[in-house]
Amino acid sequence: MTDNRYPTETLDVTILNIDEKGYGYAKHVHPPDRGSNGRTLHIYVTNVVPGDVVRVTIPDAKGRRKAIVTYDELLKPGPTRNLEIPTDVAISGGTPLQYMNYEAQLEYKMALVKNFLAEQGFDSSLVQPIIGMDEPTRYRNKMELTFGGNGELGMHQQGNFRQVIDLEDSILAPHIMVTVKKIVSTWQKDYHLPGYDKTSKTGLLRNMLLRYSFATKELMVVLYATKGPAAYQTAAEDLTQRLTSQFDNLVSLQWMKHASSGERIQADETFILHGRDYLNDELNGFKYRIWPDTFFQANPIQAEKLVNLALEMADVNKDMRVLDLFCGVGTFSLPLAQKSKALAGIEIVENSIISAKRNAKDNGLNNTYFMTADARQGLIDLKEAWGHPDLLVLDPPRSGAGGKVMRSIGRFGTDKVVYVSCSPKSLADDLVWLRNFGYELVTVQPVDQFPHTTHVENVALLKRVNSKMQ
Repeated sequence: MTDNRYPTETLDVTILNIDEKGYGYAKHVHPPDRGSNGRTLHIYVTNVVPGDVVRVTIPDAKGRRKAIVTYDELLKPGPTRNLEIPTDVAISGGTPLQYMNYEAQLEYKMALVKNFLAEQGFDSSLVQPIIGMDEPTRYRNKMELTFGGNGELGMHQQGNFRQVIDLEDSILAPHIMVTVKKIVSTWQKDYHLPGYDKTSKTGLLRNMLLRYSFATKELMVVLYATKGPAAYQTAAEDLTQRLTSQFDNLVSLQWMKHASSGERIQADETFILHGRDYLNDELNGFKYRIWPDTFFQANPIQAEKLVNLALEMADVNKDMRVLDLFCGVGTFSLPLAQKSKALAGIEIVENSIISAKRNAKDNGLNNTYFMTADARQGLIDLKEAWGHPDLLVLDPPRSGAGGKVMRSIGRFGTDKVVYVSCSPKSLADDLVWLRNFGYELVTVQPVDQFPHTTHVENVALLKRVNSKMQ
């Protein structure tokens, strides 16, 4: 057999743009052979900005169409590069825009939103200037870290789920979380506790979840391990002592047994080493109880802006009946209930509905109705059980609501819809279905919920201008 592999090449390339996943794009055209057209190599580079000139090494360069690489050397920085961020330190995949100055990040996200909407035939001029953060650092109230097979505790490398980069610091995490991480790493090394190896599926420590409330100052630390703490009692007691002696505000320290080989962070059995199994948090003046698996907005500063935008766009008043689809634990439900005559919430996760009911009670709201159901069936059952709302608010997962749910919303037929989205692509895809049911897009307000990442939230208002039925 003939070996068709080509030599490894070192190339100097210019980054043309950043794609929706945060990779810098460059291309290299090899000289043509014997009259053929030159072969184009599409190169995707991590931790770069547009205009960067970088040196990359690519095996089998001429024999491939695409390569994803980390650059060897930054030869010339692009005009939007933040030169205060060191270029010689490996960072995790959680912050692909970290090297881009913040104003350029906002422009990049605005372009994403406008382009996705324009691709689906919407007027991109309806997109309002993005709302950024005054201090776009250390804003997260939740961090999920992974134990590596060689003693690392951090986040995955961009584009390489098998590689964990040890976290020395993070532009996203509050200082208290970084301190907890260092204490846990030292404790792990002191007791020679192995991290979980995804390839061999061996080891003990898998993940660490950190939650911190900026409002109440309460701290939660959760370890996920392949075994319970009984066989590691001395180590578990020592970790408890180390953390409680350092943090008076530690209200929950938990050890979760996660024995299955699945990657999703979950608990087969829960052991409380200290305190209780939840922490208290606040958002927009409302109180919430947060458990390890509770979905709660990770950036409270921007989340409050999202909620206020939804209320303003919908023009909610005491004569209105409101439906919150994908309501979760009530992040939008409680403020909507306070402003409206009545509020109904639908959510498929039963534990979230239990939490939503409790949160409504804790905040003195008695005009709420919550039901556990998938979105499509919930819309059918709600009319008989509760009635028809004037406004529908939805905040679906990043993948969007999907065509089936959006068609159900169109048939449901409220006069106004407020769509809170964490993905401009799925937002644009979903809005097409409402357009087919006679809804008109009025405005879209982007909010930078997650600086230094490629994610951008949007609040969109739609009004029904005719009663098309599909």
